[in-house]
Amino acid sequence: MSMTSRDNKISHLLARNVEQVIERKHLESALHGAKKLRVKLGIDPTGEKIHIGRAVILWKLREFQELGHEIILIIGDFTAQIGDPSDKLEKRPFLGKEQVAKNLKNYLPQIGMILDLKKTEVRYNSEWLAKLNFREIGELAELFTFQQILERRNFRERWEKHQEISYREGMYALMQGYDSVAIKADVELGGTDQLFNLMAGRKIQERYGQKPQDVMITSMLLGLDGRKMSTSWGNVINIADAPDEQFGKVMSMHDDMILGYFRAVTKLSDVEMESYKKELKSDANPRDIKLILAREIVALYHGKAAAEKAQERWERVFSKKEIHAADIPELKLKSKKISVVDLVLASGVAKSKSEARRLVGQGAVSVNGVVEKDPVKTLSFGGGEVAKVGKKNFFRVA
Repeated sequence: MSMTSRDNKISHLLARNVEQVIERKHLESALHGAKKLRVKLGIDPTGEKIHIGRAVILWKLREFQELGHEIILIIGDFTAQIGDPSDKLEKRPFLGKEQVAKNLKNYLPQIGMILDLKKTEVRYNSEWLAKLNFREIGELAELFTFQQILERRNFRERWEKHQEISYREGMYALMQGYDSVAIKADVELGGTDQLFNLMAGRKIQERYGQKPQDVMITSMLLGLDGRKMSTSWGNVINIADAPDEQFGKVMSMHDDMILGYFRAVTKLSDVEMESYKKELKSDANPRDIKLILAREIVALYHGKAAAEKAQERWERVFSKKEIHAADIPELKLKSKKISVVDLVLASGVAKSKSEARRLVGQGAVSVNGVVEKDPVKTLSFGGGEVAKVGKKNFFRVA
């Protein structure tokens, strides 16, 4: 890698989707140096799927990885049971080991869609947190006060509303901070809601005689409902969602979210993004720019060919503008494989099998614009497909 190329990559790493860097000059100097940095990210398996909001940080880790640094991915199998309260205005549930194990089942294959797992040190924080005794936990707790905990926005709001705040939640930052000690982190990444936890890591490292880690805060991505994207809230686009589902979800978002998504979750250059910004400010139809965004996101995780096919299927359904994508209700199926007649029954449009068969026979049932006339044919769904039953009843398969 040429010096100019490396300098450009470092500049991009420090700027794109980065809100704040603690000890920026120190980190920038280290990035230009010869030492391989140990770059940490902790991720709690609170759900079975990883959404593209979390992927913002994973792609940033990939940038560190491509510069030759050591990536330490900490899977919070222990902290997931405790629950990070950082973005929550109510007490999180205490997850059991069984639920965490279930959530973990497909975590690494999803992360492998972004990181090179062969060059990633994967650790589970139960390895060290489960071994801490009460004395050691007490020494960690001594570093922080209740006043500091209550200064956090979400805790303060819950306190003022006389809502419960458990000791367990207040201890989360101690555990995340101790993770940095256990793996001797030089840098830790996190979203804007993680600043307290990441700074706690610096303080705890000093307590154990280590140099405090630099901290990189990445931009947060809004979910489909305009709030922070969160598995708990269900307003997500998952990186392993089927191409049609990813494409349809992007097309359903508000137009004013387009530019933010271009910057956060695509690989487009600043020049390309600026051109789309100018188009949106002129007479361009936001729908056309959103099509480009949806195609970029699907291509990133499923390839260019899959993105083009997803767009073809979406346009086949919506080309006549019979219904707006955002208005389509979800249809939750008990099985991903279902007969055409049972799909009609599940939609609620038909109340009996005979009525469902009649609709199928009339050619009134289609999936992604393809008419299905065989009532006993088995359909396979990955999620995100648009089914039409009758003249005006559209459903997005969940």
